[in-house]
Amino acid sequence: MENHELVQEQYGAASLQERVEDALGRAGLGKGTLNWSDLVPLDQFHVRGLVASKELAAALNIKAGSELLDVGCGIGGPARFLAATYQCRVTGIDLSQPFVDLATMLTARCGLTGSITFRCADALDLPFEEASFDDAWTQHVAMNIADRKKFYAEIHRVLKPGSRLAIYDIAAGYGSPLIFPVPWARRPEMSFLLSSDAMKEVLGETGFREVSWADKTDDGLTWLAERNSRLQTSPPLGTGVVMGPQFAEMAENLGRNLQAGRVRLVQAIVMRS
Repeated sequence: MENHELVQEQYGAASLQERVEDALGRAGLGKGTLNWSDLVPLDQFHVRGLVASKELAAALNIKAGSELLDVGCGIGGPARFLAATYQCRVTGIDLSQPFVDLATMLTARCGLTGSITFRCADALDLPFEEASFDDAWTQHVAMNIADRKKFYAEIHRVLKPGSRLAIYDIAAGYGSPLIFPVPWARRPEMSFLLSSDAMKEVLGETGFREVSWADKTDDGLTWLAERNSRLQTSPPLGTGVVMGPQFAEMAENLGRNLQAGRVRLVQAIVMRS
């Protein structure tokens, strides 16, 4: 099976919109206008959730009116947060058509359609002209991409000179092989992790220079422990609604892998030359 097919298998459930609409109804949000913050339990797919998005956005120093590309936008949670908080325009792309369709619907319910556009597209072949964007953003996406050099090179191509890319990703650690399934991969052939040093090397080869680099592993472990203690019962809205019934096992395995040093959490800002 090709990598694209594996990724779509992981994230592309056909019944996704129906599941989310049912969950919104059970949470008392079935009708009317939503605030982007109503959806935070559902649409922040990465470790540490909205807190991590806020930290990454602060490090990126987004300007009002800027054009930002969200590579691997999921169902649009970070895009809605960024557009509403920083008054920027966001274009989100994702390989999963069900994610794009759901992101579009939820964004319309939040009244943010004028600020955000979603497209189904391949991160290795971005459908944009050179130097189209002021900033770029990617969270927990690169782990599914085997050709990391092409991934970063495509983002470099569509950024304006001097623009910045914000990265929040899971990196390879120094322990034993991963325990699967994890949130980004049910099987080893879906997972393509690089160490932090290897990420820096590939980014440099594709024309980026480091602005800031932080290891967020300890923060991630604390967040996972606190999250697990809070979730004694399954809330109506949660990442499991999107990711399916196996997500609890995936999240538990991610925590075990982090704890054992098999993976690390990295937050980085790099600048396009």
